[in-house]
Amino acid sequence: MATINTLILVCLGYVIFLFAVAFAADRMAAAGRGKWLRSPLIYTLSLSIYCTAWTFYGAVGNAARSGLEFVTIYLGPTLVMVSWWWGLRKLVRVGRSQRVTSIADLLSSRYGKSNTLAVCVTVLAVLGGTPYIALQLQSITLSFSIFAEADPSGLYREGSSVFWMAAGLAVFAILFGTRNLDVNERHHGVVTAIAVEAVVKLFALIAVGVFVVWGIAGGVGPMMERIDASEIGQWNVDAGRWTTFIFLSAAAFICLPRMFQVMVVENDDESHLRTAAWAFPLYLLLMSLFVVPIAVVGLDLLPEGANPDLFVLTVPLSQGNDWLAMLSFIGGFSSATSMVIVSAMALSTMVSNHVVMPIWLNTHEGTGSVSGDVRSIVLVARRVSIAVIMALGYFYYRLSGGGAALASIGLIAFAGISQILPALVGGLFWRGATRTGALVGLSVGFALWIYTLLLPGMGAPWMPDAVMQNGPFGLAWLRPHALFGIEGIDPMVHTVMWSLSLNTIAFCIASLLSFPSPLERLQGAQFVNVFDHSVSPGGWSGSVAQSEDLMIMTQRILGAAPAQEFFQAEAEKQGGRSHMPEPTPGFLNRLERELSGSVGTATAHAMIAQIVGGSSVSVEDLLAVADESAQLLEYSGKLEEKSSELSRTARQLREANTKLTQISEQKDSFLSQVSHELRTPMTSIRAFSEIMRDTEGLSREEQTRYAAIIHDEALRLTRLLDDLLDLSVLENGQVNLNLSDESLRSVLDRAVSSALAGAERKITVRRTLTAERMSLHTDLDRLGQVFINLISNAQKYCDAEEPVLVISAHDVGGRVIIDFIDNGSGIPPGARSMVFEKFARVGVDKAGGAGLGLAICREIMQRLGGEITYLTGQGGAAFRVSLPLAFQQAAQ
Repeated sequence: MATINTLILVCLGYVIFLFAVAFAADRMAAAGRGKWLRSPLIYTLSLSIYCTAWTFYGAVGNAARSGLEFVTIYLGPTLVMVSWWWGLRKLVRVGRSQRVTSIADLLSSRYGKSNTLAVCVTVLAVLGGTPYIALQLQSITLSFSIFAEADPSGLYREGSSVFWMAAGLAVFAILFGTRNLDVNERHHGVVTAIAVEAVVKLFALIAVGVFVVWGIAGGVGPMMERIDASEIGQWNVDAGRWTTFIFLSAAAFICLPRMFQVMVVENDDESHLRTAAWAFPLYLLLMSLFVVPIAVVGLDLLPEGANPDLFVLTVPLSQGNDWLAMLSFIGGFSSATSMVIVSAMALSTMVSNHVVMPIWLNTHEGTGSVSGDVRSIVLVARRVSIAVIMALGYFYYRLSGGGAALASIGLIAFAGISQILPALVGGLFWRGATRTGALVGLSVGFALWIYTLLLPGMGAPWMPDAVMQNGPFGLAWLRPHALFGIEGIDPMVHTVMWSLSLNTIAFCIASLLSFPSPLERLQGAQFVNVFDHSVSPGGWSGSVAQSEDLMIMTQRILGAAPAQEFFQAEAEKQGGRSHMPEPTPGFLNRLERELSGSVGTATAHAMIAQIVGGSSVSVEDLLAVADESAQLLEYSGKLEEKSSELSRTARQLREANTKLTQISEQKDSFLSQVSHELRTPMTSIRAFSEIMRDTEGLSREEQTRYAAIIHDEALRLTRLLDDLLDLSVLENGQVNLNLSDESLRSVLDRAVSSALAGAERKITVRRTLTAERMSLHTDLDRLGQVFINLISNAQKYCDAEEPVLVISAHDVGGRVIIDFIDNGSGIPPGARSMVFEKFARVGVDKAGGAGLGLAICREIMQRLGGEITYLTGQGGAAFRVSLPLAFQQAAQ
C-alpha cells in the first residue's frame, strides 16, 4: 500500500503545480498574452467549484444511503443553466455595469447602496460558509486517515496536518486572490488553477468509475445487473424532498458567494454563458455518471459499517490499486481546495468592503481628502480576512469534532444562503422592491433558518431537547420541526417551506408598505432595465475646488498611476480645458463606479460623499447613504429637477405649437397662393383665347401677341403643377434615382448657366474651381435641380447693390460639403425655422413663387443620403448642401 509519506509528497507536488499554473496565468494575463485565459472553456470549468469535496465524496455516500436522491444536487444547477441562462445574463450585465465585488455588494447597490443590508448578507454568508469550509477540511482529513491507518509511522498527524493544510490554502488565496485591488482586474491565476482542478477531479472520478465498471463488475451488462439487484436501483422518489433539494441546489448555485465570484465577478464576457449553458450541465452529467456504480460495488465489497462517503477511496484500496486511490485522493483534494480558496476570496472581499472599511471610515471621519494609502489598508484587510476566515473554519472543525452536524452542513448551508434569493430576484425584476423589504424578508428567513434547522442540527446545548419536544415556553405550535402545528414533514423540507415562503411574503409586504428613497428608485430602474441603461444614474453635485481632493482620494485607493490616467481621460472627455476634470454629476458617477470595483459601492459612495458634501458626516449617514431627512432633501432636489424638466418640456411644446400655427398659416397662405397662381394663368388663357375666337379681323401682329400670352401663361401653370407633382412624388418615396458619375465642377457649371440664363438682373458667382474636381456618384439631375434652385434664389433675393454669390466646396471624411453664401441681408431670424417648409414663402412680395423650391430641395437631398441646412452668422443668406461622394443604393 502507498505510504502516507508518499501521499504527502504527492499533495505537496500537486500544490506546487497549482502555484506554478496560477503564477504563469497571472504573468501571461499581465503581459497581455494568453487569450485562452478568457475563453468560454476556462469560464465553464471555473463553475466546477460548485462540485466540492462534499459532492465528490458525498454524492456516493448519499447514493448509498438514499438511492437516486443524490441526483437532485446536480439537477438544480442544470435547470438554472438550461432554462434560466437569460436571468444569469442579466445578473452578469448588472454586475459588470455596477462593478460589484460580491453578492453583498450587488444587493447593497440595488437597494440604495445600503451598507446595513450588505452587512446582513455578509454575516449570513460567513455563518453559512465557515462550517462549509470546515467540511472541506474534514473531507481531506478523512481521506488522509484512510492512508494513515495502514502507515501509523508516517508524518501525518491529524491536528497539525489540518492546521498546516488550512494555512497553506490561506497563503494560496492571499497570494493569488489579493494581488489586485480592483476586482474588475480578473484573478486569472486563481481561475485557471480552478479550471485545472476541475479537469483533475473529473478525470479522477471517471477513472475510479471505469475501474469499478470494467475492472471489478466485468462490464456494463454485469454492472447493470448489480444495480438492479441493489436497493439503490429502486425508483423511490419522495416528491417533497426531491423538489426541495432541486430548488435548494438551484438557489445555492445562484446565491453562494463562491459561485457569484466565478460566475459574475470573474466573468470577462457575458456571451460565455451561452457556452456554459450546455457545457456545464454536461460536466455535471459526467461527474454523476459513475456515482451509482461506485456506491453499489462499495456496498457489495466493503464490510458493513464502512463509511460510504469514502467509497471513492476505499474501493480501489480494497483491490490493491494504490495509485488509483491516490489519484482519487487528489480529485477530492482538488474539490476541497478550489472551493476553500474561492470562498475565502469572496468572503474576505465582503468582510473587507462592508465591515472593515466602514469601521475605518468611522475612525477616520472627515479625512477623506488627506493624503495616505487606503489601497494598502484594503489589501491588508482582505488578506487578514482570508486568514481569519480560514482560522474560523479550522476552529469550527476542531470544536465540532467532525460529527454528524458537520457532515450534514452542506444542505444546511444551502438552505441558509438561499434566503438571499427573494431579495436578489426581486431586485432584478421588480422596481418596487425596497431596502426595507429586503432587510425584513432576509431577517425573517434568516431567523427561521437558524431556529428550525441550524441550531437543531447542532444539538444540545444549542437547542435543548425540551424546546425540540414542547416548543419555547411550552408553546407546542412553535416547535422547531413543527411550526404552526404542522407535523410529519421532513426537517429540511419544513425549514425551506416556512423560511423562504415567509421571507418572500415579508419582502413583498414590507416593500409595498415602505417608501423607497430616490436613490433606490434610480438604482431599481438601472437594475430592472439594465439592457437599456447599463450605467448608473447621476445624482452628485460638485465644484471645481473639489477636484484635487477627489484626485488624492482616488490615488489612495487605485494607486497613483491608475488614478492619474483615469482623471486625465476624464479631462480629455470634457474637452481638455484643464488638466483636472470638472466634478460634474456624470464624472462623479463614473468615479464612484471605478472606486466601487475596489472597495464596494456603499463605501465608494460614502467616501465621495465625504468630499462632495463639504462637511463632516456621521458614519450612519455614510453607511446608509442618507437618513430620513437626507432622503427628503434628495427627493426635493429630484422634484426640482423634474419641475425644471417639465418646464423645458412645456417650453418645447409651446415652440412646437407656435411652429404648427405658423405652418397652418403658411398652409392657408399657400392654398390661397396656389388658387391665385392657378386662377391667374387660367383666366388669362381663357380671356385671350375667347378674344381670338370671337373677334374678327384681328391683325397678324395681334394674333401673335395674344398667342404668346397664352403660351407664357400655360408655361407658368405647367411649372406650378410640375412643382406640386414633384414634391408629392418625393414625399411619397416614389422617385427613381438615375445614378451616374461626374465631377462636381461640371454639375455646378450647368447649374450656374441654367439659373442665370435670361435673368434681367445678374449676380456675380465666385467659385474655387480646384476644389470642385472631386467625382460624384449620385443622381446628377436631381442634385443639379437643388443647385439651380439655390442659385436662382440668390439671384432673386440678394438685396446688395452689387450682388455676389460665393460657392465653396470641400471634402470631409468621404462627404462633399458645398456652401452657397451671398452678400445680401439674408433671411430674417423669425423665418429661418420655416424656410424649408413646403408652405413657406420668404420675400414673396419681391420675387413671387409658391414657396415649394426649398421644400423640394430638402426632399431631394434626403433621397440622395444628404441634407441641406441654413447657416447662421454668415452675413447674407447661406445654405449648406452635404452628401456622400458615392451614394449607396441601400440607403434609399
